[in-house]
Amino acid sequence: MDFTDKVAIVTGGGRGLGRQYSLELARRGAKLVVNDLGASVDGQGASDAAREVVAEIEAMGGTAIANGASVTDANAMAAMVEDVLDRFGRIDLLVANAGILRDKSFSKMPLDDYRTVIDVHLMGTVNAIKAVWPVMTQQQRGRIIVTTSTAGLFGNFGQTNYGAAKTAVIGLMNSLNIEGQKAGIKVNCISPFAVTRMSESLTSPEIAAVMKPEHVAQGVVWLASDEAPAGVILNAGSGRFSTTRIVESPGVAFPLDAARAENVAEAWARISDPAGERAFGSALEHSADFLQRAPAAG
Repeated sequence: MDFTDKVAIVTGGGRGLGRQYSLELARRGAKLVVNDLGASVDGQGASDAAREVVAEIEAMGGTAIANGASVTDANAMAAMVEDVLDRFGRIDLLVANAGILRDKSFSKMPLDDYRTVIDVHLMGTVNAIKAVWPVMTQQQRGRIIVTTSTAGLFGNFGQTNYGAAKTAVIGLMNSLNIEGQKAGIKVNCISPFAVTRMSESLTSPEIAAVMKPEHVAQGVVWLASDEAPAGVILNAGSGRFSTTRIVESPGVAFPLDAARAENVAEAWARISDPAGERAFGSALEHSADFLQRAPAAG
């Protein structure tokens, strides 16, 4: 897959997964904007991480610029986009990858840790997309990849703040994908399985050896390509690729005079039976199907 003359922005592109995304896209010809504040895992401080990746790209003959702005600063994201347009004239891809961790059990987690993590993961994603959206709309083409997590999809102890933010990103992707269709903008989620500095202390060397960020990068390349799908949650890592979908069971429809909690309890096995589960392309499509199956609406 060739990205020659394409321009890509990778937030959190200075380390871990973002670094590998940046390097792989550059190898395939893309001009890179490596955005990274260079903060610690919990979001403190700053460093030259973005410039270091730019140096790597330039050393292999690629073109890249560094940007050290925080994704939580909407004005800084807008200024970054203006700089990119001045330099390259277009933006084809945004990989919204920047993130931090502040893990604690729910009872011990300060509310500030909720606000900060959600601000980086959710609002940081929104800020970056808000800045590139008008450019992609005018071009009538764009690819946006947002980052979710198995913790957002299925939950994880000590990560209620992170999980909430990562689930919210899925809702953002679903609606943006609908809004972007007329403009040729495809929006997808990557759910990476890789050992980075965020997880290395919890992982054995044996697992780390087969869970490298470069394996996830190949899934990002696919979602960034001309042939990419849309509205997909792609799980990627260790050579395995799969998709996760939000589905609804066929359920049970009661007449209104029988729609009582006691009957719900009695029919619970049928209500929750996964046989015949279905995914929907929009809330409107789901609502129409739901009402069609409800006897009271017939």
